[in-house]
Amino acid sequence: MRNLPQTGRVEWIGVRDKKRQPLIELQSVNAVIGGGLEGDRYAGRSGKREVTLIQAEHIAAVASLLHKDSVDPQLLRRNIVVSGVNLLALKGKRFRIGEAVLEMTGLCHPCSRMEENLGAGGYNAMRGHGGINARVLESGIIRLGDEVAVV
Repeated sequence: MRNLPQTGRVEWIGVRDKKRQPLIELQSVNAVIGGGLEGDRYAGRSGKREVTLIQAEHIAAVASLLHKDSVDPQLLRRNIVVSGVNLLALKGKRFRIGEAVLEMTGLCHPCSRMEENLGAGGYNAMRGHGGINARVLESGIIRLGDEVAVV
């Protein structure tokens, strides 16, 4: 279970500066120890939800369950979309994304906003596909296309 040779890739980055506002899509973002992502409303609130991540493969699954061709990552309210690595396999591990090092702190469960954002059945389509929460252990820039790998 410790063997995780796969690496992933950053596909999308977004931050939300205020509650109930759409995420702002970015090319890069600065991850700060104890503060999360610069520009995000959670920045500066040290804790278990400094950064939220979701797998692109799970977004495709959610779209399929909703009988849609695709789902805009902005609607899912997660900061970073990655592909090519199973985020759940990062439990208990430190991982590098670009210049930053993060640590998984738990699952990122869907909220009732998924019904609002995705339509009827959005919450249940996201169950089991909500991604993970993480905290920043080493500050650094995260860019689109950066590798995601266990350290």
